[in-house]
Amino acid sequence: MALIHRAVLKPTKLELLATWLPGRSWFQGPTVGETVNMGAYRFDDPAGEVGIETLLVRIGDGPVHQVPLTYRDAPLDGNDEWLVGTTEHSVLGPRWVYDGCGDPVYATALASVIFSADRQAQEFFEVDGELVPREPTMVVTGNPGAEVDVPLVAAIRDVVPGDPTLIVTDSVRLTVLHRLDRDTHLEGSTLTGTWKDQPTPLPLAYATPR
Repeated sequence: MALIHRAVLKPTKLELLATWLPGRSWFQGPTVGETVNMGAYRFDDPAGEVGIETLLVRIGDGPVHQVPLTYRDAPLDGNDEWLVGTTEHSVLGPRWVYDGCGDPVYATALASVIFSADRQAQEFFEVDGELVPREPTMVVTGNPGAEVDVPLVAAIRDVVPGDPTLIVTDSVRLTVLHRLDRDTHLEGSTLTGTWKDQPTPLPLAYATPR
């Protein structure tokens, strides 16, 4: 379950991405224009400490990019290269926003959803002390392909940026697609997703045990 606060972020997530995305090696398209959120989904952090959200983002009339993000209440030691930026959350205070591909909490959550055939976290607003469901803008589903034990991810060993980006952990190799407008089919268990403009499931990420 993901509890969503009715809050103001300064700068917003889209403002951070508007300046960060054009500098990525895997980014394609214009570097100026309105930055638009085309859909998003969240995963649970079992410890309840890290926000895990993946956005589909388009700048101007360019292609849609999938961007995994993590939100932390303190810097992640040794991960400066994965820092997207910082923002002030009107409820939670300062937040450090990271590229999820370099955050072990994201890798753990992605592997867990894929190999357990799970879905994204259900999102709720708190209104007058009650939890009110938030309508999802995307539906994602893990597809292990066969009965597989969920690997325990303890650490990231290597990240190879690109499109796709390869995340090598101590127990699983994860492949995250950024551009979703191309016909990409790789080997492994999959995370697929649908959204308003894409009613047919598309692969978003792949996983193979090591």
